[in-house]
Amino acid sequence: MRTAAVVLAAGKSSRMGTNKLLLEVGGKRVLDHILSKLSPIPTIVVLGHRPEDIRGLAEGQGARTVHNPDYERGMTTSFQVGLRSLPEDVEAVFMVLSDTFGFKPDLLSEMSSKMEETTDALIVSPIHKSKRGHPVLFKREILDEFLALGDDVTMKDVVNRHESRHVYVESGIWATIDLDTPEDLKKIRKLWAS
Repeated sequence: MRTAAVVLAAGKSSRMGTNKLLLEVGGKRVLDHILSKLSPIPTIVVLGHRPEDIRGLAEGQGARTVHNPDYERGMTTSFQVGLRSLPEDVEAVFMVLSDTFGFKPDLLSEMSSKMEETTDALIVSPIHKSKRGHPVLFKREILDEFLALGDDVTMKDVVNRHESRHVYVESGIWATIDLDTPEDLKKIRKLWAS
């Protein structure tokens, strides 16, 4: 199955006070962690706020960058910009959030295999202790529903609509980590060191 990844990197990281993709965890920037794990598959990084801070880093690791001029309207618009930039032969796409950086590299292949094995699956998510995580893998046939979203319906609504065709892969804690505040960063660095 031909997969690609869309990394949502357009936000302001306002609760962090600085771009969280440029923060270091374990001696490596968060963006570098993400892109190194995605490197085997075509990756699109969606930029928004201060795109020049990230563009060179992303493109230097082989990712393609696209700009979302409507990034202040939220994550959905960034995902839509990324989806419109996908190669035509892509059969499924990983949506990767900017705090999804600690997952094991083999998680992506496990998720792809799960989608191929479960013929009616539209969505595959990692799960840790009953909590859904990221990245999330979406089959191409569901992507038009995301592209059609307006301000009145969320991506979560699309996911919930197809819960009967949503399958899960067990994963470690890193799939469920949120990196939003300086306090989160302290906890995450401690967890990484352990």
